[in-house]
Amino acid sequence: MKLRDLAGHDYPELADLLGGPAGEIDVTGVSSDSRKISPGMLFVAVAGTKADGSSFVGDAAARGAVAAIAAHPADAGIPVLVVSSPRRLLALAAARFYGRQPETMVAVTGTAGKTSVASFTRQIWAHAGFAAAQIGTTGVVSPTRNDYGSLTTPDPVELQKLLSDLASEGVTHAAMEASSHGLDQSRLDGVRLSASAFTNLGRDHMDYHPTVESYMAAKMRLFDTLTPKGAPAVIFADDEWSQEGIRAATTAGLDVRTVGRKGSYLSLKRVEHFRHKQTAEIHVGREIFEVDIPLAGDFQVANALVAAGLAMSTGVSAAVAMSALEKLIGAAGRLELVGQTKDGALAYVDYAHKPEALENVLTSVRPFTTGRVIVVFGCGGDRDKGKRPIMGEIATRLADVVIVTDDNPRSEVPETIRSEILAAAPGAVEIGDRAKAIREAVGMLNSGDTLIVAGKGHEEGQTIGTMVLPFSDHVEVRKAIEELKS
Repeated sequence: MKLRDLAGHDYPELADLLGGPAGEIDVTGVSSDSRKISPGMLFVAVAGTKADGSSFVGDAAARGAVAAIAAHPADAGIPVLVVSSPRRLLALAAARFYGRQPETMVAVTGTAGKTSVASFTRQIWAHAGFAAAQIGTTGVVSPTRNDYGSLTTPDPVELQKLLSDLASEGVTHAAMEASSHGLDQSRLDGVRLSASAFTNLGRDHMDYHPTVESYMAAKMRLFDTLTPKGAPAVIFADDEWSQEGIRAATTAGLDVRTVGRKGSYLSLKRVEHFRHKQTAEIHVGREIFEVDIPLAGDFQVANALVAAGLAMSTGVSAAVAMSALEKLIGAAGRLELVGQTKDGALAYVDYAHKPEALENVLTSVRPFTTGRVIVVFGCGGDRDKGKRPIMGEIATRLADVVIVTDDNPRSEVPETIRSEILAAAPGAVEIGDRAKAIREAVGMLNSGDTLIVAGKGHEEGQTIGTMVLPFSDHVEVRKAIEELKS
């Protein structure tokens, strides 16, 4: 592909340079990592948290880059195109280079629920007969793959290559998570969206965003910048930030479709909670559906409604979407039932690692818990420290037994993290070893009790210092239950 075709359409200031010999340069690939550059590639220098990519233009040139894009001029013996937003150009160039995407792409943003909404949307599409995929925190799922991943929103080059691969394997519909980091860093620019969605907003990533308002503004790039004018924007209507989402989508000229108890597109009129399911009465215009959703938790009903809204906004009939809700399988580590003691006590694993998510999951299990709610949780190191006492207070207020343990301490001292949680968690038990904490909690279970092991969800490792050690809450819970039975 010619450099002018890869980089020039969105930046008029490059027209003169690309109108000359530089525009005729053949480009064989794109990368923002100089170490991945091979002869013939375009290097895009983006600013990182530790270094400015502009300082690596020389290294990229030495490895064979034929041109570079940067925010500042550089003398490296190759053409350097200077633009104000290299990150955005990287995403757009990657989209042009790889070209193909599934015909129907949707993205969902919000603090909680993104993984479940993406998963549920994929399942509804599949129920309707479409070849569907999901991309997000738990990895990539399609008709031919189930690949574990770690980034909510992948690097734009990786993302565009993935979308091209999915399209090549026959995927026509794909749902992806849009994190605030990914939106702020323009990773989704270049994704051709048919619809988008917003779930809710709570406290998260305050180590990255200076204020909650800036956090919300990053989320709203999905509506005001990336979703085409006139396209559907599905918004959960019952969150305190719902009105701000509606305002942003309306201002952007989108087709706003609200769901929830206050929703007008999908209106939730009644919910009955049971141990393994919830019965919901959902109104779609003049049609009334009574749906048995096979998942626990009020928040899962909200996620199911957003997913149904996205599916219906992209061609699935209401009847088919409602039918699909009765067959949903929960996303890995999202209030996932992983075991049951011989006395009938239930043990769940949940990814809740932020205040609102922990509150939601503890509140959700209370209606069907006749005994005690027991929670095991910790907080991650090198992340927002302000949420630690908040989560301690929530846990002691909503659970009957609280065990504070280690999450992913990373470079921080684990005891310090636990002490900051315990400062607002009077009566909580402190057990630093996470496996031991889980065994202790399982050993406490009596008939009617519910155990929540929160914070890590689907993760298969625990980050201590610079090492990621094998660890799974699922494995430890099941092991502890088996030991109890023996």
